[in-house]
Amino acid sequence: MASQSAGIQQLLQAEKRAAERVAEARKKKNKRLKQAKEEAQAEIEQYRLQREKEFKAKEAAALGSHGSCSEEVEKETGEKMTIIQQNYVKNKESVLESLLSFVCEIKPEIHENYRMNG
Repeated sequence: MASQSAGIQQLLQAEKRAAERVAEARKKKNKRLKQAKEEAQAEIEQYRLQREKEFKAKEAAALGSHGSCSEEVEKETGEKMTIIQQNYVKNKESVLESLLSFVCEIKPEIHENYRMNG
């Protein structure tokens, strides 16, 4: 009976050691999974940053040409406005004189389509 009791004790100890090894293996497995997940996240972040950098470069190239077009339009608009203002200042007096002469100098005339009865 003592040998059976000793055998049972050995089995219980073996079972306990096996359970500890299984628990230790699970911990290592979880640790490896966590580490792999962190590495994957770092790799994904690096890839995302790289793609974002490429996108910004392409966007800058595309908008750079667009930006220069808008600058050209602004420049042309400014030049045209300057010319229009110069023409306004130059022709203001003659236009006012012409308008005033039409309003103030009345020349009564019979319209060509007017018919006289008779």
